[in-house]
Amino acid sequence: LRVVKFRRTGESSRSDEDGISGEHEIQIEGVQTELEPVELEDGAAVPKEFANPTDDTFMVEDAVEAIGFGKFQWKLSIITGLAWASNYAMEMMILSILAPQLHCEWRLPSWQVALLTSVVFVGMMSSSTLWGNISDQYGRKTGLKISVLWTLYYGILSGFAPVYSWILVLRGLVGFGIGGVPQSVTLYAEFLPMKARAKCILLIEVFWAIGTVFEVLLAVLVMPTLGWRWLLILSALPLLLFAVLCFWLPESARYDVLSGNQEKAIATLKRIATENGAPMPLGKLITSRQEDRGKMRDLFTPHFRWTTLLLWFIWFSNAFSYYGLVLLTTEFFQAGDVCSISSRRKETTAKCSLTCEYLTEEDYTDLLWTTLSEFPGVLVTLWIIDRIGRKKTMALSFLVFSFCSLLLFLCVGRNVLTVLLFIARAFISGGFQAAYVYTPEVYPTATRALGLGTCSGMARVGALITPFIAQVMLESSVYLTLVVYSGCCLLAAVASCFLPIETKGRGLQESSHKEWGQEMVGRGSHSPGVTRSNSGSQE
Repeated sequence: LRVVKFRRTGESSRSDEDGISGEHEIQIEGVQTELEPVELEDGAAVPKEFANPTDDTFMVEDAVEAIGFGKFQWKLSIITGLAWASNYAMEMMILSILAPQLHCEWRLPSWQVALLTSVVFVGMMSSSTLWGNISDQYGRKTGLKISVLWTLYYGILSGFAPVYSWILVLRGLVGFGIGGVPQSVTLYAEFLPMKARAKCILLIEVFWAIGTVFEVLLAVLVMPTLGWRWLLILSALPLLLFAVLCFWLPESARYDVLSGNQEKAIATLKRIATENGAPMPLGKLITSRQEDRGKMRDLFTPHFRWTTLLLWFIWFSNAFSYYGLVLLTTEFFQAGDVCSISSRRKETTAKCSLTCEYLTEEDYTDLLWTTLSEFPGVLVTLWIIDRIGRKKTMALSFLVFSFCSLLLFLCVGRNVLTVLLFIARAFISGGFQAAYVYTPEVYPTATRALGLGTCSGMARVGALITPFIAQVMLESSVYLTLVVYSGCCLLAAVASCFLPIETKGRGLQESSHKEWGQEMVGRGSHSPGVTRSNSGSQE
């Protein structure tokens, strides 16, 4: 008799008051269901009727763990990565290419050039919570499809903007659509087995790097001949490919169960099992009690209040520091070292604000190298996140960034400066990805998309503020600027340590109910085991 043996953990576990043991067996499709002896580990045999009287139920978490990682998840990884590369990385990379081009072509003052970048973040900040609410209310797939089509439409229209005011509005609307991209992580995480979840979400960062590299190469080919309008249009076209592939994407089985559509959830799980060539548990699919979805008040229940507030600050600090470092890198490299910035500022105060320079081939090369610096951060985070946990990984990333920022107080040479900036960016990007792993894991299905959406919105607040520190404050005091970034990350490291829940080795929550949440904390340190056995022997 072939069975799948579960060691339930987290929300997949039911309380001991129910009289159910922590470990039990579930029949597999195609196995004979007539009464027959079941061999126990000690060699004794009992009728199947009495062996496991409660094995006729399972939860989505059980099914996902039993089916495991396979062909379906590989396809989903590529599609999610395509969304990350085309809808996020490429559209964000355009900002560093479009701004200097329009600065020269339309003779824009510097504040209008800066506004082109800020308006995208304003759009992302204003829409992140909305997309999270839509995904919790109407489905992850629905929210993701609408946001992608929205970005595609206004991204193409941006290429036809006749004047500055038009492109300002259209890029703001593009940012509004980009705010829905993090929901792809929500959908992705809900189909991943626990052991593969952290690694897979972290590897999405690879697609970010691919998207930015592709955008730079596209700019090298398109800008000298066709111009920025064609660059905007061609950069939006990969979104069309993702929109087509969205028809293959299934809705999250966790969302379907929570919304009462269990038949659709079972059909989705069977589809995954078929594609992976894995057995599907028999029995009745159960879930926690029905509850409202996508309600902001659920983020501030006693169980999640501190988690939400601390995560908001962590996400704010991540974006504030990451985008600030990107801006500071340009300033430092142009000056040669930190100590030369003040003298360089004095020499350039008399220059007209309309003075401009088009991007050169050397500039595009520097953009490529800057992008490649994020790979080491992903690799380090990938290595430590399942060893020391999510909270300590985020704290370590912030501490290393803060330490490197303080070392910039020294008048180091160009080579040492490059190394320090490289390390700082590697760790802050790795910390960002650790936050993307932790946030979907800590919130239950009913509020997972909203929780991720609000965190993403707070990150955009940080991205909005950081130009005033990295550019405006830098003109008056280099050291005060470095103290602000270092101090912010130091506080974020403390906030990471004070997060009340560690999600390492824990299944995704299905319910935000108090008793279920308390059980998650009590069992959170145990890792689930999913083993297959024949005639009672474990592999």
